[in-house]
Amino acid sequence: MILSRMELDPAKRETRLALAAPSRFHGAIESAFPGERRRRLWRLDVLRGTPYLLILSEDRPDLAGAVRQFGVPERQPMWEERNYAPLLARVATGSRWRFRLTANPTVSKSRPGERGKVLAHITPRYQKQWLMEQSGKRGFSLREDAFEVVSSQWLCFDKKGRTAVTLLSATFEGALTVTDETLFRAALTEGIGRGKAYGMGLLTLMRLSEASDG
Repeated sequence: MILSRMELDPAKRETRLALAAPSRFHGAIESAFPGERRRRLWRLDVLRGTPYLLILSEDRPDLAGAVRQFGVPERQPMWEERNYAPLLARVATGSRWRFRLTANPTVSKSRPGERGKVLAHITPRYQKQWLMEQSGKRGFSLREDAFEVVSSQWLCFDKKGRTAVTLLSATFEGALTVTDETLFRAALTEGIGRGKAYGMGLLTLMRLSEASDG
């Protein structure tokens, strides 16, 4: 797998619009991969004040079109790529990592005989509780005092053939411990939670002793 990172240019009008409504990035990401249409994990990050688009994919993307639309064409290389296999190989049961995750924390509420209604967790307390519940199914454990919700925002956008879509995006950072390396590798490559088409679900890691993203 390949982890790609592209610097975004907030001076561009298209970029400013997309940062306000991240669904605009979806088409550009799909266009970067020829052949069969598949879902790729992606996320928006801000590192030292600079916005980036992060993409995890099975194959190498051609982001030239996305760079022209949202990025910095004069930068060389126009985007960065990293082979994800060495990181996945380093994941082992018992290992500890710093992590960052942007996700859509939700709960399904239903009455007898009715289809469940998906509702967003809107407070940090319940957002953290949601991730702790997810961790048990995804091969890792969390201490409540070892991670936090660093940002939370509503995303509202139009979807073809439907009324406006509203999703809550929450970003978590902290430390975790791997409890089942097989389940955890699946969480890294398949994502966590809903909203993956709209920039949510991508979990990234770095060693506790490292100072840069992995």
